[in-house]
Amino acid sequence: MSEQTKNQQARLAALYEVSSQLGTSLDLSEVLNQVMDAIIKLTGAERSFLVLFDDVTNQLKVMAARNVDQETIDGSQMEISRTVVEQAAVTGEGILTNNAQEDERFSGQQSVVGYQLRSIMCAPLRARGRTIGAAYVDNRLFSGVFQQEDLDLLITFANQAAIAIENARLFTQTDQALDRRVQELSLFQRLDQQLNKSLDLNRVLGLALDWALAHTEADGGSIGLMEQVEETDERVLRLLAHKGSHEIEDGGVVPATHPILAQVLAQGESIVTRDVTLAQSIDGSPSRVQLVVPVKREGTITGLITLESHRLNAIAQDDVEFVERLADRAAVALENSRLYEEIHAANKAKSEFVSLVTHELRLPMTSIKGYTDLMVSGMTGELNDQQKQFMEVIRRNLNRMNRLISDLSDINRIESGRMKFEMRDFYVQDVVEDVSESLQEAIAGRQQRLTLEVPSDLPPVHADPARISQVLSNLMSNAHKYTQERGHILVKAQQNGRFLTVSVMDNGVGISEEDQAKLFTQFFRAESREVREQQGWGLGLSIVKKMVEAQGGEISFVSQLGKGSRFTFTVPLVEEAVN
Repeated sequence: MSEQTKNQQARLAALYEVSSQLGTSLDLSEVLNQVMDAIIKLTGAERSFLVLFDDVTNQLKVMAARNVDQETIDGSQMEISRTVVEQAAVTGEGILTNNAQEDERFSGQQSVVGYQLRSIMCAPLRARGRTIGAAYVDNRLFSGVFQQEDLDLLITFANQAAIAIENARLFTQTDQALDRRVQELSLFQRLDQQLNKSLDLNRVLGLALDWALAHTEADGGSIGLMEQVEETDERVLRLLAHKGSHEIEDGGVVPATHPILAQVLAQGESIVTRDVTLAQSIDGSPSRVQLVVPVKREGTITGLITLESHRLNAIAQDDVEFVERLADRAAVALENSRLYEEIHAANKAKSEFVSLVTHELRLPMTSIKGYTDLMVSGMTGELNDQQKQFMEVIRRNLNRMNRLISDLSDINRIESGRMKFEMRDFYVQDVVEDVSESLQEAIAGRQQRLTLEVPSDLPPVHADPARISQVLSNLMSNAHKYTQERGHILVKAQQNGRFLTVSVMDNGVGISEEDQAKLFTQFFRAESREVREQQGWGLGLSIVKKMVEAQGGEISFVSQLGKGSRFTFTVPLVEEAVN
């Protein structure tokens, strides 16, 4: 998997996680705190501020502020750049500066100089076609904290957050004339929760259409997405969800030249048509009234929601406004679903590629190993010392390649869900003894001391003993490789609630704080001389983490450069696995 795909997947996962929390409350203060904490989590900012337009004065006002410790910032600490906030809110565009002190756009502002502001990002909050404020984050101590990808993520989340904030603001209004809107917001809260629970495109489309039909006077309808035809490079509307008494014609493809579709694309607004002709119908069925609402993503029409009724007085203005608000929510869910499908397809392609490559590599490697063994055994004639040395080099590199192929296959099987775990009850004590015995010669070769603190009365665990052995072997092997001669390695096991905890400790080279953040990343190896002297591909810890988590456990570590490391993983006890 490419680094870009992995980053995109991680960002999508983070965006999906924080987005799923929106809509769980309609209390304004709670929603504001949720949004700010989510923004800090997504961007890694030091502080987060939400600045909203006042409904009466139309002036920007700081409504809430939080820091990285999820604490509310009091008024004396609300030192932000009003210029940045106003520019984002007025222009409707995101702003990024890696050092406001040196940025000619802001370096002359009194607030920037006085408050010593440096890394700043700001994104407009837009809901239902208007800007309601801006989301502002900063880090006053460091420059270069944020990148363009962080701003893009902030803008994407701000579009979702603006809707949640607007919902909460509207919900708090007491005017009885807004009773229908309040009921509608309650419906949207439930809809948001349903939409954010799924990343399946067809399910999201079906849910959105069901809600549109259930809360209007429409008899049927459809939802379609815009797509590009490769052969002609033209845009068409492909109907993917449909409910009605007739079949969709022409494969559900509506050309951009369709009179109603062309009008919506040109105007970007909803269209209500009475006494609909066959030529005007989006799905090819004449009706008394047809409502077509564009689904927009960042100002671009990505799809259409179409509703129909056989009653001429159906589809009132309230229905139009309801479906437009529904389209806002559907746009976010549909984009998440589309991105998920793209990543899923990329992962599938990667999995198939790794399977093919590992299979194709095993065949020639088997032949090379076989002929190498024959030559070393003397069956093809006596080898001189230099030839024997060359054969040993080939053998060592074959073993390295074989370990790489095995590691890649393990990762591929875990990520694709094809790795089989033979779960059963067993005692960790036995695994510790077996692994320790297999590594004893290597440990003794460096005159290291191995201590086992594993009580004999520990309860049994429920997992795959072979995989737990693989995990422990990897951790102990790392401790051996990265601990100096005459160093000390300690393996300790103990019960911790409903889990058994196994720790591997050493007093070796340790891991720097910079490298600790990347430790479980595939193919990552530290640049230090002690690490580079050891053979490896940077896959072991990634596999260990995936195997532990796949069996219901967790893994963690603490390390200090030059003083050693401690890796700890948990295994469910038999009683926990049964429950």
